[in-house]
Amino acid sequence: MVERPISKNTSARPGRVLHRNLGLAFFRIGMLGFGGGPSSIPLVHQEVVKKYEWMTDDEFGDTLALANTLPGPIATKMAGYVGYRVAGVWGLLNALLASVIPTVVLMIAFLGLLQTYKDIPWVQHMSASVVPVVAVMLAVLTWDFIKKSGETLGWMRAIMLLALSAILIEALHIHPAIVILGCIVAVFSPLLKRRKKA
Repeated sequence: MVERPISKNTSARPGRVLHRNLGLAFFRIGMLGFGGGPSSIPLVHQEVVKKYEWMTDDEFGDTLALANTLPGPIATKMAGYVGYRVAGVWGLLNALLASVIPTVVLMIAFLGLLQTYKDIPWVQHMSASVVPVVAVMLAVLTWDFIKKSGETLGWMRAIMLLALSAILIEALHIHPAIVILGCIVAVFSPLLKRRKKA
């Protein structure tokens, strides 16, 4: 069974305020996550870890790593898990609907407008102007993960893993899910061997 934390912004019994906060958090993520899943990850971190404190940084990192190994869009996986963890099945449905429905409705509404005005220069440059902001958000989150890895594993080991991951993913074109699963196996196999010996 999944352990549900009780933070300063939640109560032991999920109520209206908790569901409202879940809905608003994932509504904001869905509406502001331009460019797909990767751009929404810093927004999820901001809402889930920093604003509402439903998870710690370590828990968020573990959840993100596991979510990246599974098929499907990262934003909906994160919404479903966080919603369930915080408020059970109703929280899961709330977070999923809040992150998906508004975006789908807006996409249907604005797709016709964009098709009509796609040749206007400011429309062509609208998406391109969002990219630098998303890049900064991802860079800040990446640096936070690197610092956390350096503090937990030691800087030498963290830098070696960072370099090895970059080589495997970028140079050798190995899928990130395989790299993450490899890291999980590498971490847990010595523990399993020790347990068998004991």
